[in-house]
Amino acid sequence: MTTIAIWSNWPSTPTDFGAALPNDTLVLIKNESDLARASAAEVAFCGISLDRVRKLLAATPKLRWFHTPAAGVDRLLDIPEFRERGITLTNNSGSYDIQIAEHVLAFVLAASKRLHLYRDQQTRREWKDLVHDELRDQTLVVFGAGSIGGEVVRLASAIGMRVIAVRRRPGAVPGAQKVVTPDALASAAAEADYLVVAAPLTPATRGAISREVIARMKKTAWVVNIARGPIIDEDALVDALRDGRLGGAGLDTFVREPLPADSPLWSLPNVVVTPHASNSSPRVRQRTLALFVENLRRFKAGEPLLNRVDFEAGY
Repeated sequence: MTTIAIWSNWPSTPTDFGAALPNDTLVLIKNESDLARASAAEVAFCGISLDRVRKLLAATPKLRWFHTPAAGVDRLLDIPEFRERGITLTNNSGSYDIQIAEHVLAFVLAASKRLHLYRDQQTRREWKDLVHDELRDQTLVVFGAGSIGGEVVRLASAIGMRVIAVRRRPGAVPGAQKVVTPDALASAAAEADYLVVAAPLTPATRGAISREVIARMKKTAWVVNIARGPIIDEDALVDALRDGRLGGAGLDTFVREPLPADSPLWSLPNVVVTPHASNSSPRVRQRTLALFVENLRRFKAGEPLLNRVDFEAGY
């Protein structure tokens, strides 16, 4: 029997832990007053609120494994207790691949068929046809070809796009015609009709889609970001979009969230904004639970855990 502390209200947090783990002790934490009951916990399931994480770590001296329902763990990497106490950190990678890749494809399809502009025309009751693109044989560059980026590559290649994957480690990516390392990002971006940002936020990726990279892109190209806002130089992106040096952008993540009401990104006609919602899916809780249950089995058996975070790499 393993004691598991659960403190999370993420949409991907399973609602049926009890049914799936009948032989374990679950400590459901609703607020700080419940933390005292978690002192025996060896396992924790918690979001990425720094305040919550620090309080939970302080309340669980026996903790050995911490799982977060987030895919990105950049907020947690600087908490020293993980390394000092040898606590294994795992993320929810794999639970979001399908829905986020579909969100990317929705951005790309909407951009190519000008659906955002047709929607604007609809609000004005304006009947006017626009010039469309075909996606077949256009080039889509994926910056970050992990589990989410890999699914983006697969979907894009399935509809006939030419795909270039940019990843830290060289090697083949199924569906990609070419794979390059980040030092070739600017050259790859220059080929892109669509540049998709799917990398984790790390010191190496922060600001990687820089003013210089954006300046290399085609005037008709679109930038799609479903990763983390700070990976893109947002000011440079706004300047390029305003000045007609980029075709447009589909953005689900931003430097500041919620996106401030005075951000120019709200009103630019060549920008589609979604509120960091690309991870939404009716099936995400099912996938999260399956991952956690399998990792709990591995934890009890002394086997390597899935999705173990490499603190040096940042993901």
